[in-house]
Amino acid sequence: MSCETPIAFFIFRRPDLTTQVFEAIRQAKPKKLLVVADGPRNESEAILCQQARAVIETVDWDCEILRNYVDENLGCRKRVSSGLDWVFAQVEEAIVLEDDCLPSPSFFHFCETLLERYRDDERIMHISGNNLQFGQHRTNYSYYFSKYNHIWGWASWKRAWKHYDLEMKTWEEFKISKITNSIHSHSYEQNYWLNIFETVHKGLIDTWDYQWTYACWSQGGLSILPNVNLVSNIGFRDDATHTKGESELANLSTEDIYEICHPSFLVRDYTADEYTFNHVFGGKAMREANTFSGKLRSHLSTTKQRIIRLFTDPVGLFSSFCHKIVKTHAN
Repeated sequence: MSCETPIAFFIFRRPDLTTQVFEAIRQAKPKKLLVVADGPRNESEAILCQQARAVIETVDWDCEILRNYVDENLGCRKRVSSGLDWVFAQVEEAIVLEDDCLPSPSFFHFCETLLERYRDDERIMHISGNNLQFGQHRTNYSYYFSKYNHIWGWASWKRAWKHYDLEMKTWEEFKISKITNSIHSHSYEQNYWLNIFETVHKGLIDTWDYQWTYACWSQGGLSILPNVNLVSNIGFRDDATHTKGESELANLSTEDIYEICHPSFLVRDYTADEYTFNHVFGGKAMREANTFSGKLRSHLSTTKQRIIRLFTDPVGLFSSFCHKIVKTHAN
């Protein structure tokens, strides 16, 4: 049975991963496939980009293919955001996959079912295939509601994406209003996201996804997260744009949800969200660092570094010390 919902597939320069995710898409047999591709940064990447795009030409089912390719490299921020603008200019709703997000077979059914169920409910802006609760089942239903819009395999509607703004032009007004006080439970979390959004607003991070989180929060939107993980990020390696090196979030196992049991209430799960901040965004480490023992460890670490520097770079250490004295007297 073919997937009626259009699938948007974002590719770049990793043909091996593109092939793996494409095989999962092939099993779903979407009637419409929208492919967005960034351009190479150099000649060696040009070959890889060409190989990744060639994978799309192996479609062997009844499918309309729409392509949005560029020759120059736009980077993550501009390419993904402009690609999604293009996607939602073509269709009213879509399932979105990047070349390193490998979905379980039921992911497409999960998204399709919930896209239909919440199509006209503007409280819901995002449907994710990610569960980052590390085996903890938060509900007896098939999914729960969250403020976190994980983007390793997701779906949404044109009516939600219209609120997206790459430049976050309303950020200053939003920040002054202190609306974040009602979004976050603790000051650690408030400060973390204020710093993230401030940095993104200044254009210091080459990304598109924090702006989508901001769009959802600024509209009071909720996300749907599955009670088990439906998508695995297989792209944690040296040639990744952001997900380099080892991570406990890499290559998570997936399960399936075929019989979808809908929650009786549309209420955000605060416990799950707090766990996400603590274990995915580093909230637990922030709290521990602010305790007496945490400050003591930090002090001992700094002292240890100074002792090491005393033997390895005594001139530099003395110069730094003199600079601080001069600066103190100047003030």
